[in-house]
Amino acid sequence: MEVLQFKYILASIVYSLLGVIILVVAFWLVDRITPENAWKEIVHNKNVALAIVVGAFIIAMGLIISSAIHG
Repeated sequence: MEVLQFKYILASIVYSLLGVIILVVAFWLVDRITPENAWKEIVHNKNVALAIVVGAFIIAMGLIISSAIHG
């Protein structure tokens, strides 16, 4: 009996990649919906408040995606 089976490792990799892709697409959609470019505003204008909001969005979406994937 193997402790780690290949199918579990492969499933973890696939679900991780799927979660990252969904997170990037969700952030891209929100960035397109908002009137300003969030990344430009954070990097060039040093908008700390927007950086906190984007960080909270990424954490929240990550939690939602991980719950949806792992049931």
